[in-house]
This record gives sequence, C-alpha cells and structure tokens, in this order.
Amino acid sequence: MSVKMSTSSPEAVKKLLENMQADLRSLSMECKKKFPPVKEAAESGIVKIKTIAARNTDILAALKENSSEVVQPFLMGCGTKEPKITQLCLAAIQRLMSHEVVSEAAAGNIINMLWQLMENGLEELKLLQTVLVLLTTNTIVHDEVLSKAIVLCFRLHFTKDNITNNTAAATVRQVVTVVFERMVAEDDKFKGLMDEPPAVQGNSNRRSVSTLRPSAKDAYMLFQDLCQLVNADAPYWLVGMTEMTRTFGLELLESVLNDFPEVFLQHQEFSFLLKERVCPLVIKLFSPNIKFRQGSCSSAASPVPVEKPYFPICMRLLRVVSVLIKHFYSLLVTECEIFLSLLVKFLDGEKPQWLRAVAVESVHRLCVQPHLLRSFCQSYDMKQHSTKVFRDIVNALGSFIQSLFILPSTGNTSSTSTPPGASVSGSQGSAQGPGAGAGAGLNAQAAFEYRGMWIPLMTVSVQGSAKATYLEMLDKVEPPSIPEGYAMSVAFSALLDLVRGITTMIERELAKQEQEEAMREEAEAVSSPPQEPMAHEVWEEMVNACWCGLLAALSLLLDASTDEAATENILKAELCVASLCGRLGLVTPRDAFITAICKASLPPHYALTILSSNTTNLANKVYSIQGQSVQMVSPSSESHQQVVAVGQPLTAQPQGTVVLTAKNIQCMRTLLNLAHCHGAYLGTSWQLVLATLQHLVWILGLKPAVGGVLKPGRAVEGPSTVLTTAVMTDLPVISNILSRLFESSQYLDDVSLHHLINALCSLSMEAMEMAYGNNKEPSLFAVAKLLETGLVNMDRIEILWRPLTAHLLEQVCQHPNTRMREWGAEAITSLIKAGLSYKHEPPLSQNQRLQLLLLNPLKELSNVLHADIRQKQLECVLQILQNQGDSLGPGWPLVLGVIGAIRNDQGESLIRTAFQCLQLVVTDFLPTMPCMCLQVVVDVAGSFGLQNQELNISLTSIGLLWNISDYFFQRGEAITEELEKEEAFLLKQAQDKGEPLNRPFHPAPPFDCLWLCLYSKLGELCVDPRPAVRKSAGQTMFSTIAAHGTLLQPPTWNIVVWKVLFHLLNCVRKSSTTADKEKIESGGGNILIHHSRDTAEKQWAETWVLTLAGVARIFNTRRYLLQQLGDFFKAWEVLLDHIQSAALSKNNEVSLAALKSFQEILQLVTPIKDTDKPDALAAMDVPSVLMESLQGSGPGRPLIRSDSLAERLAQRYGVQPSLPPPGEEIDDSALWWSAWNTWYRVGTECTRPPSGGPDKLVFVPSQPFLTALIQIFPALYQHIAGGFSMEDLKKLGVILYGAVSVPISSDSSPFILPSYTEAVLTSLQEAVLTALDVLQKAICVGSENLQVMYPAIFEQLLLFVEFSCKPPQYGKMETKHVANAKYNQIQLFAPAEWVALNYVPFAERSLEVLVDLYHKTACHKAVITEKVLQNIIKTVRIPLGLKYACPAESTWKLAVSSLLKVLSIGLPVARQQASSGKFDTMWPELANAFEDFLFTKSTPPDNLSIQEFQRNEAVDVEVVQLISTEILPFANFIPKEFVGRIMSMLNRGSIHSQSSSFTEAEMDIRMREEFSKVCFETLLQFSFSNKVSTPQEGYISRMALSVLLQRAQDVLRRFVEDERLSGRCPLPRQQVTEIIFVLKAISTLMDSLKKTQPENVDGNVWAQVIALYPTLVECITCSSPEVSSALRDALGPFKDFMQPPVSKVQNGES
Repeated sequence: MSVKMSTSSPEAVKKLLENMQADLRSLSMECKKKFPPVKEAAESGIVKIKTIAARNTDILAALKENSSEVVQPFLMGCGTKEPKITQLCLAAIQRLMSHEVVSEAAAGNIINMLWQLMENGLEELKLLQTVLVLLTTNTIVHDEVLSKAIVLCFRLHFTKDNITNNTAAATVRQVVTVVFERMVAEDDKFKGLMDEPPAVQGNSNRRSVSTLRPSAKDAYMLFQDLCQLVNADAPYWLVGMTEMTRTFGLELLESVLNDFPEVFLQHQEFSFLLKERVCPLVIKLFSPNIKFRQGSCSSAASPVPVEKPYFPICMRLLRVVSVLIKHFYSLLVTECEIFLSLLVKFLDGEKPQWLRAVAVESVHRLCVQPHLLRSFCQSYDMKQHSTKVFRDIVNALGSFIQSLFILPSTGNTSSTSTPPGASVSGSQGSAQGPGAGAGAGLNAQAAFEYRGMWIPLMTVSVQGSAKATYLEMLDKVEPPSIPEGYAMSVAFSALLDLVRGITTMIERELAKQEQEEAMREEAEAVSSPPQEPMAHEVWEEMVNACWCGLLAALSLLLDASTDEAATENILKAELCVASLCGRLGLVTPRDAFITAICKASLPPHYALTILSSNTTNLANKVYSIQGQSVQMVSPSSESHQQVVAVGQPLTAQPQGTVVLTAKNIQCMRTLLNLAHCHGAYLGTSWQLVLATLQHLVWILGLKPAVGGVLKPGRAVEGPSTVLTTAVMTDLPVISNILSRLFESSQYLDDVSLHHLINALCSLSMEAMEMAYGNNKEPSLFAVAKLLETGLVNMDRIEILWRPLTAHLLEQVCQHPNTRMREWGAEAITSLIKAGLSYKHEPPLSQNQRLQLLLLNPLKELSNVLHADIRQKQLECVLQILQNQGDSLGPGWPLVLGVIGAIRNDQGESLIRTAFQCLQLVVTDFLPTMPCMCLQVVVDVAGSFGLQNQELNISLTSIGLLWNISDYFFQRGEAITEELEKEEAFLLKQAQDKGEPLNRPFHPAPPFDCLWLCLYSKLGELCVDPRPAVRKSAGQTMFSTIAAHGTLLQPPTWNIVVWKVLFHLLNCVRKSSTTADKEKIESGGGNILIHHSRDTAEKQWAETWVLTLAGVARIFNTRRYLLQQLGDFFKAWEVLLDHIQSAALSKNNEVSLAALKSFQEILQLVTPIKDTDKPDALAAMDVPSVLMESLQGSGPGRPLIRSDSLAERLAQRYGVQPSLPPPGEEIDDSALWWSAWNTWYRVGTECTRPPSGGPDKLVFVPSQPFLTALIQIFPALYQHIAGGFSMEDLKKLGVILYGAVSVPISSDSSPFILPSYTEAVLTSLQEAVLTALDVLQKAICVGSENLQVMYPAIFEQLLLFVEFSCKPPQYGKMETKHVANAKYNQIQLFAPAEWVALNYVPFAERSLEVLVDLYHKTACHKAVITEKVLQNIIKTVRIPLGLKYACPAESTWKLAVSSLLKVLSIGLPVARQQASSGKFDTMWPELANAFEDFLFTKSTPPDNLSIQEFQRNEAVDVEVVQLISTEILPFANFIPKEFVGRIMSMLNRGSIHSQSSSFTEAEMDIRMREEFSKVCFETLLQFSFSNKVSTPQEGYISRMALSVLLQRAQDVLRRFVEDERLSGRCPLPRQQVTEIIFVLKAISTLMDSLKKTQPENVDGNVWAQVIALYPTLVECITCSSPEVSSALRDALGPFKDFMQPPVSKVQNGES
C-alpha cells in the first residue's frame, strides 16, 4: 500500500511526468540522426503527455488509458536494436510499469517487442527485468500474453550466457510464483462471494478450464505444462518453448507444491492434476532408482541395460515427494503410501551411498513432523488392509542404522551385495548379554563403534529441524561423495527427533486431555462425553507401531556409542518412550525399553534372569520391512569403553569380577532418573528397574546404613571392589539419588506405591533365593529400600503395612543367612518404631486399630526361630517401652506377648534382653497398663521363671512375681474396680454371643482370679526341673499366700486349696516319685553339689519337703478359714493322703518331713481368727526352719498386715467371716480318726518287712523317720483315746514291732548306734516305749473296760524282750552283727550291709518296764486270765537258756533278776489261783526255765575272769535258793510233776561235772562247787525233810542219793586203779577234777547227814556211805596235792562214825 501511496502521490505523479518527458527527450536526442521516425514519435509523445497532464485531474488513469500511445515511442526505440536506445527505452517502460500505467493492450505490445529482442538476443538481463516488473506490478497480463512472457523467460534460461541463464532461472521461479500468488489473491477476493464451481472431472480440453477464474486458469495451464515438460511432452499453453531440463522442471514443481499447497487442496481441478499428472510422473521418474542395484554390471546378462539413477533428478524427485507427502498425504493416500515405501526402499543397503544419504535426509524431514507422522499412523497403520507405513518408516530407519554397522566391507572385498530377502543381521547371533555402558570414548571424536565398525558422528542439524545437506545440492550433477558417518548421523538425528516429536506431542495432548477431564470433573458436567476416544487409540497405535524398531535401533546405538552426549541422547530417547508407554499403559513396550536401559547399565553378558527372560521374547521377534527381515540386534559390547569400576557380580555362585564402564554408570543415572521422575508409570517394571539397581549397587559396593540409605561400604570379601576416583566422587551422588528416588515414593499414588512395594518384595525374594546355601554376603538392597519406602510413607502406612511387613516377616526374617535376617529385623523394627513415634492424624491413642496394626509384626517376629531376630525384636521392644511405654494402651498385650515369647532354645542373651524388658515393665509400667494386662504380666514373668537357660533370671523373675503381688496388694481397690468394669463388659459381650465367659478361674471375682493366676504361675514354678527355682518359687508362693491370702474371698480359698495347693502337691509327688536316681556329675564349672543333693531324686525330695511343709502350714494357720469351706474334711483327707504318700516315699528326707508336717497339723490348737493374731504362725508349734522362711516372706520384706484391705474387700463382696460362738469347739473327731487311719497306713506300709530274696534292693526306712512316726502317736492318741479299741491297739502293736525291727544301713550306724559298750536306747526305741507308756498310763486311769488291754501290752513288751536274744528278722534281709559290718559311703539302694541294731538295751529296758508293769498289775483279772506270768516265764526262758550264748551278758543276768522279781510277785498269786487251774500250764514252763538256765548248754567264754565266774555262780546259787525258799516249802500247792522235776534238777546239779577245758588253777572254781554244794544241800534238805508229802517224792530223793553214792564209789575205784597203773605219770586233768568233785560231794553229804534228823535218813544210805570209807582210804596214795586236800576234807567227817553205837544195846536189838 505504501508503494501505491508513493506512486500515486502528487509529488510522485509530477516526478513521473517529468521523468517521462526527460526519457522522451533523451530518446529523441539519440534517434535524431539514425532513426528519425523514432525521434518524431518521441516528440509527439512529449506533447501527448503534456496534454494528458493538462486535461485530466487523475493523471495516472488517463495515462493508463492512453498507454498504448504513450508506450509507442519506446517500443519503436527498442525496435532500433541499438543497445543504448534499447536500454533507455526499457528503463522508461519499466518506470511506466512500476507506476501501473500500462494497459492490457500496451502490455501485449510490450511483450511482443520483448520477444523480438529476445529472439535477437539483445539486452537479455534487461528483458528479464522488464518481464518481471511487468508481471509483478499488475495483474493485467493473462492467457497467451502471460504464457508468451513466461516462455520468453524460459528461452532466456537456456542461452549460452551463464549469468543470463541463472537470472532467467530466478526470473522463471519468480514468475511462476507470481502466477500462483495472483490466483491466491483472486481466491481471497472472491472468497465467500459465490459457491465453489462444480467439480470438473477429467477435463479433456486441457487448454481451457472454463470453470476457473482468469488467474486460476493461468496457474492451472502453467502447472499442467510444467508437468508436460518434465514428462518430456509438448506443452499446451507455453507455446514457443524450445528446450527444457527435467531438473529445472522438478524444482519448479516442487516450489509450487511447497509454496501453494492450499491451491491444490481447495481446487479440485488442481487436485486432479496432482493425482493424474504429478504422481504418475514422479513414480515414472523414480523407476531407474528403484530398479537399480549397486554393482549389478550391465553385461549381456541383462538384455536391456538398466538406466542408472541420476543424482540431480533423483534428489529433486525426493524433494518433490517430501513436499507431496507433507502437504497432500490426505489427498494422495495411495500415492503417498507408494512414495513412502519407495523412500524406505532407497534406504536399502544395495542402493548407492548418495541415494541412501538423500533418502535418509528425506526421512529425517518426515521425522521432525510428529503431526504428520500421527496422520500417517491414522491414515495407513490404523486402516485395515493398508501398509503399516509409519511402522515401516521407523523400522527402515532402524534397519538402516543396523545395516551401516554391517556393510559388506566387513571383510567382504568383492562388491557383491547381500541377496534380497536375506536377514540383514544374519551374520550375528540373536540376543546376547546386555550392552556395555556409555562413557567418555577413548577417541576424541564422537563416534559409534560396533564389532570393529567405527562410524564417526557429525553434527548434522539442530535438534528438531531437518537441515539437509545433499537434498540442497541443486547445482551438483554428479553424485557427491558422502563422508563416512554422515548417513549414520542423519539417521541418528532422525531417530532422536522422531522420538522427541512423538513423545512431546502425545504428552502435550495427554496433559491437555487430563486437564480437560479434571475441569469436567470439577464442573461435573455429565452432558459432554469424553472427546476423541480415538486419540488414545492413535497414540497407542503409534507407540505400538514404532517401539520395536526404535528399541532395536536405540539399543544398538547405545551399545555402539562412544560419546557421552550421544549416549545421553539415546538414553533420553529410551527414557521418554518408556515413560510414554507407561502413561499409555502399554506394558510390553514399556518393559522392553526399561529392560534395554537396565541391560545397558550392567556389565556386558551379565546374567540377570529378570532381564534375559524379558529380552528373549524381543530377540525372537523379527520385523519384516519391505521384504527385508530385521532382527533385534543384541548389543555385543566389544567397544573400548573406559572402565571405571570393578566389582563382584551378585550371583549365587561366586564368580570372578565384573567391570562397570562410564557408560554403565551413565545408564544407571538414567535409570534412576526414570524411576525418580516417572515412578508413577512404572507399574510392574519397578521390578526390572530395582533388580538392576540392586546389582549395580552391589557391584559398586554400596551397603545399607541406618534407615535403609545406601552408603559406600567397605570392600567385601573376595577380590575387592575397585573404583576409579571419578566413580568415587560419583558414588555419594548416586547414593543420594537412590535415596531421593525412594523418598519420592511419597508422591506416588497408592497403586504405583503398591507396584513399588511388590517389586521390592519380589526382588528381595530373589536376593534371598541367591543367599541360600552359601554364606556369601547377601544383597540387602531390596530390604533396605523397603525400609526406606516405608519410612517416607508413614502418613499412609496402613495401605502398605501388610504387604511390607508380611514379606519382611515371612521371608526375610526367616532366612538362614545372618546378614539378610539381621536387615529384615532391622527394617521391621525400624518401621515399627517409626510408625509408633510418627505423629499420625488422628493420633494413635485415638486410633487403636492402627496402633495394633503397627505392633502386630512385632508380635509375629516371635514365631521366628532365629536368635538374632528375636534379639532385634526385643531391643525394639525395649526402645518402644522407653519411648512410648506410657502410651501403649491396648498395645500392651501384644508387647507383653513379645516379651513372653521366650523359648528355651533361644540362648541366654535373648532371654536376658527380654527379661530386661519385663523388669522395666514391672518397675515402671504396671500402673499405666490396663488392668486386664496384669494377668499377662504374671504369665510372662512366670514364663521367665520357667525358662531353663539362665538360672539367675528364673530366680529374679520369681522375685518379680513377688513385686507384682505387692503391687496387687497396694492397688487392690483400684484394680478391683477396673477389672469389674471390664468383666461386666466382657460378660455382656459373651451373653450377646450366647457363649460362656471364657476366663481362667471364672466364677471367682476378677481380682481373686488375678491372685489365682499368680498363685498357679508360682505353682508351675514350684515344679520346675531346677531345684533352686523350685525352692525359691515355693518360698515365694507360700509367703505370698501367707502375706496376702486374706485378700481372697472365702469361696476363692476353695480354688486355692484344690486348684493351686493340691494340684501342686500332686505334681510334686508325681515328679518326685519318677525322678532320676542317677548321680549328677558336678563337672562343667558347676558349683560342687553336696552329696545329699547329687541326684535329681534328692533334689526333688527337697521340693517335696518344702511344698508339703508349706501346705501343711497353710492348713495350720488358715484352718479357721478353711474349716468354713464346705469340703474341709475332704481337703483334710487329701492332705493326709499327700502326707501319707510322702511319708511312704522311698526317700528319708521326704518321709521324715512328711511326718513333721503331720505333726504340724496335729499340733493344732483350736484355730484362732487370722486377723486377730498376726503371728498366728508362731503360736502354732511351727518348726523353726519354716518360721524363718516365713518371716522372710519374699525378698527382704516384712509380712504385711493385711487386715484393712482384706476387710474392705470382704465388705465389698458382702462376706463376713463367721466365727463360731465362743466355747463351742468345732467337732474334730472325724479329722482325728482320719489322721489315725493315715498314721496307721503309713506305719503299716513302712514297717512291713520286704518280701523277696536277699539280693533284691530294698528300701529301709530311716531311724529318725520311724522315731518321728512313733512320736506322733502320743499326740494323736490324746485326740482318739476315747474310741481307741483293742483292735486299734493290735494295729499299733504291729507297727511298733515293725518299727523296732527295722535294721540300719551300715553307713549310718555309727551315727545312730551307741557303741556296744554303752547300754543306751536309740530314740526310736525310746519312742516305742513312750508310746506304750502313754497307753499304759491311759489304761491305768481309764475305765474298767480298758483294763483288758493290759495283756496286749505285756505281749508287746515280751516281744521286745525276745529281741535281746533273737533280734527280729526284717523280711529275708541278711543283717550282720554291727561289729562285722563294713562302714562305707554307700548309695541308697545299693546292696549295703544292714546292721541289726543292738537290741539288748531295748530288750532289757522293755524287760524292766514289764517287771514294773507286772508289779502293778499282777492281780488284775485280765492279767491272770491271759496267763501273762506264763508268757513272761516263757519269754525269759530264752535268754536264761542261752546264758553265755546271749548276745549280751547283762541280758541273762537281767533276765534272772527279773524272773526272780516276777516270781516273787507272781508265785504267791499263782499259789492262790492254784485251784482255778489258770496257772497249770505255767509250772512246766517254769521248770523248763530253771532247767535251761541252771544247766545251760553254752560254755562260758574263755576269757571269763575268776571273779566273774564266781559272781555268775552266785546267781545260780540264788536261783536254787529261790527254789528252796519259794517253791519247795509250798510243794503241796504245786503240781507233783513240777516238784519231781525240781528234785531231779537238784540232783543233777549236785553231781554236776565240768568239761575238760580248764587249767589246773581254775579247776576248783570252774567246777561250780558252791552251786553243786547248794544243790546237794537243797536236795538233801528236801530229801531228808519230814515234809515229804508223798512217798514218791521221798523215793525220788532217795533214789537220787543212792545213785550219787554209787557213782562216787565207781569214780573213786576207777581213780585208784588208774593211779596205780599210771605210775609216775600224772593222770589226765579231767579225771583229777572229777575225783576232786566227788570228794567234795562226799564231804557235803556228810555235812547234810549230820544236820538231818537220823530218822529221816534211810538205812540203805548209811550202808552206802560207810561202804565208801575203804575206797577213800585207798586214795591216800595219790600224789596230787588237790586230791589230797579234798580227800582230807572227805575223810574228816567219818570221825563221827568212830564211836560205838550205844543205842543198839539199849533198844534191845542185836
């Protein structure tokens, strides 16, 4: 418009007029001479102009009207052909044109004139200039004129002159453009004014297209002719064309198509041309290129020589094709398909290099137009039965790149090409290991290197624009030489641009769509359905079509790249595609790209299953591109990359080392980047990514630190990791990115987060698989990262907690590899701690479910058997207690569960840690936890007591139980209240469900139940296998019951007695009876074990003792309370049963203790109410030992007075202990009789002698036991005396007898037996006698009907008396005399030697007692009736008969004296009762007794001193005297047979002769001369007494005398005879003794005769006596002095016969 203004302004017009006039003047000047007509014309022209200027206001319009005339002079001037004139004229014409004052006619004239000039070859450049000005300044030139002008330019293009040619070419181009621009302008002008003309189909008249407007028509004609020309046909419109080049024609076509696409798209006529003319033309022209194969020689082999491709045409054709495709693919669907296929064909390796180069450039042009590519995809790929053009393009690029790496030049020198159809990559194997990393190449220049092919990389164009080099070489005729690497570089750029374009485009559209959706959702407009459901399909189709080709190419390039920047670009491309696929949800391609990056990150040929499995699928896919098959090339990586790290592969089998290159690290960073920025789209491929990262982290030697962060660790075993400094500086960065990657997981949505967690879990599974069976360090990457992910996602921990912890618990923590486990535990405990300390919304205290969820894994850890895990778990508990202990609330049961989940196989340290936790709980947290948990605390403490790893802990935990009981006591009321609330709630719940309430000890009140749990726990501990624990637990339990038992409600005591105490007793009894008798070696650093505890059995014995004592004590102290329970009697029976079984246990300690307990419960006084008398225990006669343990009541605490609380609780439950009214005793007799029965059973069992042979091992009760047993009787008797019957007495007797007859083992005899010399009773014997004494006294003061028991007591005592001579047999046991037993330490039940007790003192004492008793009771009816005296005599007869054979000398002496005493009392009674016949049987016994004693069969011991002998003889004499005083005088009351026997005894005594064993000196003493003398005297006295009641008796004595005298006679004679015969030899000692005795007897007889009344002596006797005299005289010759002295004594009395018998004469007898 400005031009217009400037040309039409008054100044401009004025100037134009001036100039024109000046031009005309100049013309006339020039032509003055030579060309007058011209001069004239010029001058008239001046006039004409002036006239126009004068006449018209619109000068320019007037000028235009008259332009033919105005121009005429100048045309004529040109006609002169004079250069100067011509130039001047042309300039003037141009000026006119520029002012647009040329009419159509004038223009035609001008053109004709120019044509002439052209034909004459004048002013060619000026001509072109003029034409250009004419056509550009106005639009008046149409049709033929226009065509003439254009032809003119074409003609000038083909002149000889170069400058002209080029100028003409430029002019032609401009003119063509002008023609089309006019048409565009014309269209604009008419836009909307009229409808489009109807479509013209196949117009036959090509010259006139009637429907088109003028400018359009010109354009149409022009374009049509251009096609004709290129096709080498005659033009229709451009008449006068002489020659034309195809190259120029193609250039023009291209520029028109490129500059005015809308013309062709809007006008069907033009579209028609495109379809009908241009495309066929292009295809036709392409044919040489298509057919041509490089290296196929034009020999006779092919009949027609193949036309060679011509670079200029080919290149221009490609440019045309590019334009066609770019602008008209929508019109020319099929044609474009063909073109694109051709393009792809040209990339073929068999085509010339230059052809491939320009083809690649063309492809690059397409690649930078993503929208175009999308349209391809929609137009071709997505249509059925259509070529997959888009896919083919991408694949072609890929295979092109591949082919560059495997040219025939790789060793194939002949230039034969690969036959068509053969696999381009046929020379390679399919997928190999993943590619080598990128990094600073060793070459300075960027390049690709693969399998020995080295291809440099050049910068060909700025990213995103396709700046072609060879497509622009319009001036080259010969194909240029393509520098190495150019094609590769272009293809590489094309590839990157393609990826960038597509991904950016799709992502932009995706973002827009998401935005719209978001807005729609906000607006909630249901009306508008989501637009363009096609869009997604298109995007997916695009990705699906291109990913394989892209991946193949990019992987190969990545592998081959030696330049960091190139590598970065490739990785970026792969990352973009992967991310896009992720967003579109295309899993396979996404995974494939991620796999590629992963493989590239790892060392070459690195075996990683997850990747291999993924690529095998890809490797086997072969893509067919135009008949060529392209295989996925797997990278080979022999490239010389800079190695930056050497490390160990993460494999199950230890292998060598692997190297990481700089490129690997670069890929790793991309991988990290991918995960970091696109984590949300990774989905299942997290697994690939993480697996790879895990391996890289491993190779680089990064180890997890606190919180799961990976830090460069120390070198691991094996060849240590070697890192270059470059990597060393990189490591912290990588580690940082790694952490950030997992930190960013907090921005992932829940689904993606789950994908991430699942991937980590399965990765962890693999690492674990690998760590099985070898103790190589495991990869902890996954576990560490699970932890890290958990920690950063605390705010939504619920959604990932279960999968996370389940994996850690079930898999990692159970793993055999220690490091693995340790980290599993570390992870889980860190997560729990973090979870508990995190400020959740709402806080945990209000969100119990979450709290329990968080604590649950802690509990689950208890199921893991590995100690290290439990250690971690417990450390965690300790920390939780220290940090969150106050706020655990409902979490307590879980925490306590963990603490209590100890097992004996866990080792000490674990148990110690757990115990620390428990101690902390008991000391600090009991008040903060819900009371419901107190029971759990008790259970847990109990379980620590029961563990057997660490004795001290067991003992301490018993102390804790004591502390807990204290706590219960102090907080009783509070606990009661809380528990009752809870109870009510639980009851309601249970009722709603219709179930019974499930709680231990249910009916009891909840607080009591708590106590019961405590007691039953202690009860369990009381039967622990370890003695120390049992002891401690027992003491604690009984102390607690003693101290706090009053808190229990009376009904609860029932449970205590039955479920706790008796249950405990049962268990202890069972264990004790089955305990092992093996000796426990006190080796292994143990403390020495005392021999009294060196077997399990002995240790259990102690427990049994303690337990029984404890229970008995409770029965004693709490009897009052217990008696109010309904089943006290039953309980009493059970207790007695326990006492009985303990008493009968084959263990002295237990049995003795049982009796002590028995004594304790028997010493009961009437019970006292507990609360009145706190020291009730002291009042009972509790053994001091037990008292001490009670006073201790728990570790160093005094007994707590429990009144107040107990009373309060009692009120609470409304129970008032009912006291019996004063003075009323509770009826106990049943209890006492039950006790008596028990006593009886115990006594019977333990004193029953063993059956079985002497070899059998027997248990013999100990003396203290038996003593204690017997000592119980007196106490017991007092309570049962009232009903004690004869039957009972018999039972008692059996037991007493049995008890006394039990022998002692030789090893304990020194302690029990008195030395033989002391006549002391053992305590047992004392007790037995005491028992009898008690009875006897009771009978004594008792009623008449008791008296009948006397004989039984006598009987018992007599039995004991017998022991003096006949120790009781204990079964068939062999007992030795104590002196012969071996004293040695012998284990119980070994065949020890048993020693019969020295029963003598006992028997003697019994005898004394007996005598005393008899003394008191001789006259009792029962005593007489039961023939007690006879029995006494019968019994005493035994020691009397044994005499010297008695075990103790004292025995027979005592027996004699006792007999004498008894007889002195008994004989008078017997005489009195003679008539009753009750004593008839006694006399023979007595006679036997006398006989056995006086004429004993036993000989006195050799060492008997003379004095002793004399003393013994005196005893004999005493007996004879008794006979002479107490019996013989009363002969008439005494049975005759008895008297007769006495007489014969005396007779025998008087002539008794001794054995021959004496020395001479002792002879006279040992002869018992005194005794014989007394016997003789008594006999004689009896013989000659006048009291002879019957002639028979007298006869007996007379007979006796005559026998005696006869015998004396014989002896004396034999002596005299022997003496004579012996000569000087002395006679045998025996004979001498005999003669002396005889002589002594004679002298005694003489004395008796002297004293007796003569009338009492039988005459026969005298005769015999006198007859002895001569014999005596014979003996005088004897040489023995003893005989002589005796002879003297015997002869002496004969002097009385020496007087003459005076009376003979007086009596008148002869």
